[in-house]
Amino acid sequence: MFAGLSLWLAFAIDRSWGEPPARLHPVVCTGRYLGWAGRRIAPAVPGAASRPLRSLVAGALALGVGACATTLLAMALQAWLRRLPPWWGVAGTALALKPLFSWRRLREECGAVEAALARSLDEGRQQLARLVSRDAAQLDAVQVRESAVESLAENLNDSVVAPVFWFVLLGLPGAALYRFANTADAMWGYRGARGGREWEWAGKCAARADDLLSWAPARLRALLIAAAAGGLSWRRLRAEARHTTSPNSGWPMAAMALALRVRLSKPGVYVLHAGAPAPAAAHARRAQRIAGRAVGQLLVLASAVLWASGP
Repeated sequence: MFAGLSLWLAFAIDRSWGEPPARLHPVVCTGRYLGWAGRRIAPAVPGAASRPLRSLVAGALALGVGACATTLLAMALQAWLRRLPPWWGVAGTALALKPLFSWRRLREECGAVEAALARSLDEGRQQLARLVSRDAAQLDAVQVRESAVESLAENLNDSVVAPVFWFVLLGLPGAALYRFANTADAMWGYRGARGGREWEWAGKCAARADDLLSWAPARLRALLIAAAAGGLSWRRLRAEARHTTSPNSGWPMAAMALALRVRLSKPGVYVLHAGAPAPAAAHARRAQRIAGRAVGQLLVLASAVLWASGP
């Protein structure tokens, strides 16, 4: 019961205040470690491909050290919180859980792309560049909007569904471990060179760890989007999800494309719901509403599981 209350309180904190200051944010601390370790495990370009095994082993060790440290710290914190009076424990757990997910920021960043695009294409591109890793400078208005809708659907897992999923299963250690692996994938999980370093082998374990931890939440996320939209064909959803190379990200993006009845694509990479029209501004606003309903359903489902599994 108290874990469920902590979850609702954490979302109330997120809605009211958003992200904590960077100096106090555990994900920022994780990023500092990953940046420091990354400069040591990923060889500089050129000459990077000469010792792939060394890069693979170094990446695995750095990932393992960081994952173990993160999990042990979260376990110690959770054990201490459980020794506090119940309501203090609820408040402390909520404060510890909040930085591990980010619904308000995701919603605002995706909404800001459409608002900027309404003013000018250049502003829309600049706002999108804050949200996605792809080069937005050459995208047209439709592609900017598509990218924002895709990012909302895809990041709904990384920012909300997966941390909550692992919190329900394993408490704070589960949510913290997922957030560490996801941040490692975001910083290391590239194919080829980036930032003057070769990541093909150094970041492979981080990418695979994130794929594994995101597998079940990604499919749950697609089901939540489908339910929020009034239901979708599972067979059609699965077929569309296979059009992407990622084992996970295609599911929520396909669900959103089918829910909105629009085409979503990344030039030269994939096209989802190919026969549908391109998204318009109204579709972007509806995507926000569907995502909001999906988060509400997630909270209810997670609370039910936590309360049902309590003593």
